[in-house]
Amino acid sequence: MLDNLQIKEFLPHRYPFLLVDRILEIETGHHAIGIKNISGNDFYNNDTDAGSLVFPGALQVEAMAQVAGFVVKDLLDEECQNPLLASIERVRFRRQARPGDQLRIEVVVKKFKGKIGKFEGKTFIGNEMASEATFSCFLVPGDF
Repeated sequence: MLDNLQIKEFLPHRYPFLLVDRILEIETGHHAIGIKNISGNDFYNNDTDAGSLVFPGALQVEAMAQVAGFVVKDLLDEECQNPLLASIERVRFRRQARPGDQLRIEVVVKKFKGKIGKFEGKTFIGNEMASEATFSCFLVPGDF
């Protein structure tokens, strides 16, 4: 299990765009499971009224991509490689994520060759699926 400080050692993202609070499980080259705790104080809820606070679907997909980085982190040739989201396919949003919800993010690698990986991601609130997507990431050298 990785906490927020350990996540920051690997991902270049920082507040407000670090969308993973904890990594629960990693099986390198296969899958990873992460957690995002949804808060009413998060940046995307600043300009909305209390009745319409939601964690946007686009950020759910970005959270999947951030968790995907941990699926491949031990496969990287160089220490200074960062995975970047390249494409998104077959996205479905099934349930809104609201403040107080805990989003469980599950990502499975479908293919990883060279510097490109294809993944399937799903998010859950409890046992109910909130979103799902197929997406690709590519590796770029250097620090951000």
